[in-house]
Amino acid sequence: MAGFITGSNTRNELQISDGELNRPPTRQSTSKTCRVCDDEIGYKENGELFVACHVCGFPVCRPCYDYERSDGNQCCPQCNTRYKRQKGCPRVAGDDDDSLDGDDFDDEFQMKNPLADSDQIHVDNHNSENGDHNQQWQPNGQAFSVAGSVTGKDFDGEKVENYSNAEWKERVEKWKVRQEKRGLVNKDDGNNDQNDFEDEYILAEARQPLWRKIPVSSSLINPYRIVIVLRLLILCFFFHFRILTPAWDAFPLWIISVICEIWFAFSWILDQFPKWFPIVRETYLDRLSLRFEREGEPNKLAPVDVFVSTVDPLKEPPIITANTVLSILSVDYPVEKVSCYVSDDGASMLLFDTLSETAEFARRWVPFCKKHNVEPRAPEYYFSEKIDYLKDKIHPSFVKERRAMKREYEEFKVKINSLVAKALKKPEDGWMMQDGTPWPGNNTRDHPGMIQVYLGSAGALDVEGKELPRLVYVSREKRPGYNHHKKAGAMNALVRVSAVLTNAPFMLNLDCDHYINNSKAVREAMCFLMDPQLGKKLCYVQFPQRFDGIDHHDRYANRNTVFFDINMKGLDGIQGPVYVGTGCVFNRQALYGYDPPVSEKRPKMTCDCWPSWCCCCCGGKRKSKSKKKGVASLLGGLYPRKKKMMGKNYVRKGRVPMFDLEEIEEGLEGYEELEKSSLMSQKNFEKRFGQSPVFIASTLKEDGGLPEGTNSSSLVKEAIHVISIGYEEKTEWGKEIGWIYGSITEDILTGFKMHCRGWKSVYCMPKRPAFKGSAPINLSDRLHQVLRWALGSVEIFLSRHCPLWYAWGGKLKLLERLAYTNTIVYPFTSIPLLFYCTLPAVCLLTGKFIIPTLNNLASVWFLALFLAIIATSVLELRWSGVSIEDLWRNEQFWVIGGVSAHLFAVFQGLLKVLGGVDTNFTVTAKAAEDTEFGELYLFKWTTLLIPPTTLIILNMVGVVAGISDAINNGYGSWGPLFGKLFFAFWVIVHLYPFLKGLMGRQNRTPTIVVLWSILLASIFSLVWVRIDPFLPKQNGPILKQCGVEC
Repeated sequence: MAGFITGSNTRNELQISDGELNRPPTRQSTSKTCRVCDDEIGYKENGELFVACHVCGFPVCRPCYDYERSDGNQCCPQCNTRYKRQKGCPRVAGDDDDSLDGDDFDDEFQMKNPLADSDQIHVDNHNSENGDHNQQWQPNGQAFSVAGSVTGKDFDGEKVENYSNAEWKERVEKWKVRQEKRGLVNKDDGNNDQNDFEDEYILAEARQPLWRKIPVSSSLINPYRIVIVLRLLILCFFFHFRILTPAWDAFPLWIISVICEIWFAFSWILDQFPKWFPIVRETYLDRLSLRFEREGEPNKLAPVDVFVSTVDPLKEPPIITANTVLSILSVDYPVEKVSCYVSDDGASMLLFDTLSETAEFARRWVPFCKKHNVEPRAPEYYFSEKIDYLKDKIHPSFVKERRAMKREYEEFKVKINSLVAKALKKPEDGWMMQDGTPWPGNNTRDHPGMIQVYLGSAGALDVEGKELPRLVYVSREKRPGYNHHKKAGAMNALVRVSAVLTNAPFMLNLDCDHYINNSKAVREAMCFLMDPQLGKKLCYVQFPQRFDGIDHHDRYANRNTVFFDINMKGLDGIQGPVYVGTGCVFNRQALYGYDPPVSEKRPKMTCDCWPSWCCCCCGGKRKSKSKKKGVASLLGGLYPRKKKMMGKNYVRKGRVPMFDLEEIEEGLEGYEELEKSSLMSQKNFEKRFGQSPVFIASTLKEDGGLPEGTNSSSLVKEAIHVISIGYEEKTEWGKEIGWIYGSITEDILTGFKMHCRGWKSVYCMPKRPAFKGSAPINLSDRLHQVLRWALGSVEIFLSRHCPLWYAWGGKLKLLERLAYTNTIVYPFTSIPLLFYCTLPAVCLLTGKFIIPTLNNLASVWFLALFLAIIATSVLELRWSGVSIEDLWRNEQFWVIGGVSAHLFAVFQGLLKVLGGVDTNFTVTAKAAEDTEFGELYLFKWTTLLIPPTTLIILNMVGVVAGISDAINNGYGSWGPLFGKLFFAFWVIVHLYPFLKGLMGRQNRTPTIVVLWSILLASIFSLVWVRIDPFLPKQNGPILKQCGVEC
């Protein structure tokens, strides 16, 4: 175990105990690569560089060239010129007989490995990528895909991992048969060279794209789009009728209803049209392994830093955080490339001791998971699964080892429970560490920064003697009078600490209650982030959120299935999904505020027939370009690559040696003033990133890794420095860099800023959910959670980052802007929704209605609108696979949350932004009671329950009053009553789950029975009073006493 480090940069305090920090190997990259498979380009037999196309010189390796000629469209991807047959290549249909000078018939069917081990030469890329992440050319009606889709129709998406020998041989035989049909191989030669075929097949498979895009079938999506357009047209005619046909006897009610309906239509447009291009993506993990984990070569997978954030271990149980950490440490990824950073924003000694016990238990748990390939790798959820755990297990000692591991985990839980019980009673003198020193975080609001490295150091091996991933405890410095920016500030501290200690190019962000459910989740993300074409333009890969412990009927829409399975798929077809706060793998360079790389476009064809001053061609620009080229060549030795950051030129290094910042400053002394201004000085770097030379140097390494010549002591000192309280002062942290400040929903704001810079994101939905977490299933906790999200949206709406006016000149696509607008506008729907849900009761109590008497044409428009709404929902369910129950629960909670949490969020947001009145939120409980779904029936009163309760009572009273009035007025009043009753029952049915939450568990009588009993009893009582059958009816005139005594 490494030493415990505490310190405060502002107070010049630093305490370091023994411990070494191992630096993971940096990723080595080559400069001469194939633009199709990102592999090396070899040399010919004569020693010359292999060139596939002699017209444009587009860099393609020999295997990709052979594959394109045999199974593709036989054309260059850049200039669409047909490939000429080169010496040693098999003949294909269409080759000229005189295409080669010599006769190489003996080599006709030999397929050679073009990989070479010599030094690499950089080849410029003039390639570009279109909007859907695929680069396609379509000569003669055929398509060639460089990245993002399967190249060639004969290579399907089957997995090659875990194949038996018989299955592997059968697959190779099928490939050989296809090659024989094309005349590309000799059957006799194929039988003699079985191993050569297998090797060549593996190489060809490794060069295939790592993922492909699967658009929704046209038979499903086209009717859906047609119905959307029809619904929009019907809405226009509907509003034409509603506006031109007012209800004069109920004009106030009519005007309110029309305004509400117009807002609902606007909200529907914001929500509907970003779902116009839904797509699904499929990954190929076998190809990722074949490309970056070749046998006998160093592992080339990119390192990943995993962030786990927590605040209060008493409200976020330590056993849940421990399970999340254990699932990270046992992930199916090279151990030397995984580092786990746990942020303790509460400076709790309970979490510190919990991680110490977790690190010790991980020495036995991690090898058990990898030996038997168990899923999930969080022990609490693995041992509680009610499945056949012997399925697919063939190791004879599995049952014995599983029983022993379960017993050890139970002992581990007892240790954690004892730590929790001890933490409930804080000593008067504060907590003491094992060595007798006071715990630095006894005052949670005034303590130094703390770092503890548990695993990943020398000697921290598992029980089998193998290395374990690095585990680091981080608690940033806190002092009174400073704004610490809550979770966003903690995440930015983790970004800086990880950059100093490991500096992995990619970062996975998880909440403490979201464990890794799929051990290959990181590999799924790498299929996109390590793609040679798409990966450089991706800011993050977002996974859907899935939850455990939710009741089967999902009463309060905790799963949020409609958003994750419909809305996010639609956004993936535009510019990418929004960031939802957890389960997201980031590109570190995107968080640093850099712009994505711009694809170099092919130069347009020009002629020299016009003078240089004419602007018809490019002659007028040649002079300026030559000047820029001269300056660039002068400075190119120091900075070969530039990137833009928010309108300024920010240099980002990639695939080149690192330079010390002091050497950079010294190297500028001999340059002219104009040349100095084109580079960013060290002072400008410090204004952006803070005063840490080590961290600034790490930001210049595009592929990650630590600068050469660093040692553990200097890294630890810098790590304490970058989490000090004043480090972010007068920098761009929280403004343009890292997690963005200004809203309690920092996730939406952070993703929005990256999309505005032109970055793209990807939505990854593996068959086995990547991550799972817990959700508050209690009504009160659920409403408070929704209140927090809605309040964050209101804050963004009232800030300068509002999508309605921010960055219109940027690179954010229109439909993506509509989606972001919907995420910050939806709380304001609560105001018209509250009025609209009150209208039925008012109409029933007053006897008036918002719609006048309908004629035949108006009835048609009303019927058409209802049918269009139903058709849209049905077709949406068809292409998304969402169940009708999930859709109905989502609609119900939209009303429940709209008239409660969203309504309070609007007023609290206005008070916070305009009046400066802040609102504090408690962390929702992460664990349920002992009984299954026990928390679901726990009643907690809160002011959020008042508006929906009032609406239910009003509409019930209105129904009773309307029916009694109809009975009093006779049969003629029943016709107009049906519209009002339908309106009122629409409100009651949508609020029914809320009513069940109010009434709690009913062990004997179902809630629906109680509800209808009260309603029918009220109606029957009024009818009984009206009929009054026990009094005789009088026929004829009513006789009255005249007052005269007869």
